[in-house]
Amino acid sequence: MLAILLGVCMASLDTAIANTALPAIAQDLNASEAHSIWVISAYQLSMVAGLLPAATLGEIVGHRRVMLFGLVVFTLASLACGVAPSLGWLVAGRLVQGLGAAATMAVNGAMLRFIYPDEMLGRGVGLNSLMVALAFAAGPTVASLVLTVATWHWLFLINVPVGVLAIVFSLRAMPPTLRSKRRFDTLGAFLCAGFLALLVFTLNEGAQLASWQAIAAAAALCLVCLLLLMRRQAGHPAPFLAVDLLRRPLFALSAATSVCSFATQSLAFVSLPFLLQNALGYTQVETGFLITPWPALVAIMAPIAGRLSDRFHVGALAGVGLAMLAAGMALLATMPAEPSVFGLCWRLAICGAGFGFFQSPNVRALMTSAPAERAGGASGMVGTVRLLGQSVGAALVAACFHAYGGGGAVVALWLGVLFAGLAGVASVMRLRYRPGPG
Repeated sequence: MLAILLGVCMASLDTAIANTALPAIAQDLNASEAHSIWVISAYQLSMVAGLLPAATLGEIVGHRRVMLFGLVVFTLASLACGVAPSLGWLVAGRLVQGLGAAATMAVNGAMLRFIYPDEMLGRGVGLNSLMVALAFAAGPTVASLVLTVATWHWLFLINVPVGVLAIVFSLRAMPPTLRSKRRFDTLGAFLCAGFLALLVFTLNEGAQLASWQAIAAAAALCLVCLLLLMRRQAGHPAPFLAVDLLRRPLFALSAATSVCSFATQSLAFVSLPFLLQNALGYTQVETGFLITPWPALVAIMAPIAGRLSDRFHVGALAGVGLAMLAAGMALLATMPAEPSVFGLCWRLAICGAGFGFFQSPNVRALMTSAPAERAGGASGMVGTVRLLGQSVGAALVAACFHAYGGGGAVVALWLGVLFAGLAGVASVMRLRYRPGPG
């Protein structure tokens, strides 16, 4: 379990710290702000592209092997990023690092399924959610502390000893898992990766109001990849895009709930720094600390909700959490023009408590509504719907700023209320279905 937590921590932490260090990286490598964004985009694109193929590979060769492969790739790529002499080198390293993170994140949920019995799975999911929340919460602070005593290179080099430790623990303690006898569809994997990467790319470019020719070309290629993938995998018992799992009402509703909820989170996390720094005058470091109540409350509530999900229906638990999230987002959208620190923090705390109360039960529902032999596919979908939701949220924030200028942050918060409400409706609809893979 420790190996899984270390892998999840590294993958989550690296998402957060790179955002904070981006100005320093751009300055040191003599890169423009626009070009430096690829340090973030490369990691996200390769991660979302690799999740489902890695999950399927885990079902075939074993989740333990894929986890180890991901940890090794992530650790070596972190070393390459840490010694990068140019932006191109760093972006290439981040692409490989994202693939390692995808392999690690794709199978961590499936590994929990084999470590914990069904009646205790919620506890394991809660602990996993706790680690993700702590990593996101600590990300800006860790980056700020490292940058005060060292260069940005050490933000990546610090992963090397942690990665080695995770590999050692994995070799010693990680249990073997079920394997499938089917062959890995390499062409299908490339089509799936292309579809997801192009989907995220199209969303980002569309939100930035980039060249319509580039957007149209990316959208067309995305559609071609999807159609070819669906044709190639028609009738397949375990397709990359988990159509077989999405036919299960509880799984489909849980996936929809996740997309809408993580879109809400992204709408808040991307828009709030602009609101706090540009409108309210807080510094970058102060902004990081002010947003901390959200992930801190997620860290507190996720293990509690995880334990409760072993006893109560996910639809009710997540529904309560999402109602709190919607209320918190509405309170943020309607806060005074110059709120006090306390006034801002308690609103964010409500959002975090609601999100934490939703997250663990929802992940448990996604994992347990799939049969054991499809645990890898379910685990891959957990990460995929999360990243898609976050991508949708970030794209909508960019669109809000293009449409409303400085007032875009408040509009984005109201959109967060809408998405939280949609997630709540999808969650309550799950009350009609009995939990389990049947």
